[in-house]
Amino acid sequence: MKTELENSRELSVQIAEAIRDAIVSGTLIVDERLPSEAELSEKFNVSRPTVREALKRLAAQNLIRTQRGATGGAFVNRLRFEDAYGQQITTSTLLLSMNEVDFETACEARFTLERACAPLSAERRTGDHLATMRAEIHRQGQPGLSDEGFCASDVAFHRALVDGAGNPVLSYQLAGAIEAIEPLMNMITFSARSREQIVALHTRIADAIEAGEGGNADMALQELAAYTMHLARDVMARKNS
Repeated sequence: MKTELENSRELSVQIAEAIRDAIVSGTLIVDERLPSEAELSEKFNVSRPTVREALKRLAAQNLIRTQRGATGGAFVNRLRFEDAYGQQITTSTLLLSMNEVDFETACEARFTLERACAPLSAERRTGDHLATMRAEIHRQGQPGLSDEGFCASDVAFHRALVDGAGNPVLSYQLAGAIEAIEPLMNMITFSARSREQIVALHTRIADAIEAGEGGNADMALQELAAYTMHLARDVMARKNS
């Protein structure tokens, strides 16, 4: 583990990075107990409060867990893909907002990634995934559903489609696409879209997934992408006129 620190950078950040790198490289393995605060303080030649701050950073990233008692301390955590979804979504949202990614680029990325999941979802989805998709379609058809509720349901529908692929790496990678890009797209198009048309497309997707017809699910996703892009262009044209 690297213990040399630079005075020009925050010490607790560097300590957290050194421990994280040791976990990633396998030097520190899952369930292994980290050295005590006193031992880390001596190893990095810093105060115990600085070490404590570094450990807090690692705990916030779910990389370590702490236990009390005589056999307690800080232990390397087993990070699950689901635990990392939040960070992926936050990072994707920040990247989109800070770099002014245009709508067409975001739309292209989101649907290209999601279409890769369609044939896998048609083959591997569980009854729970399909039930979620059907429940969200039913919810989207309710006349009293608010725009915010419809947008949330839209995200949940596509999340179920992606998770139905049964590939945790894809689900993690698409967390940002579905839960960061999709709300952005909804914000731009919600005032112009036809709920009935979206519900119809969602129904076609769910029907194809249930029947194991990945190609038909992909075709419906292509139509949804084209419809979304058409809406966005109309909205932009009206704003600029």
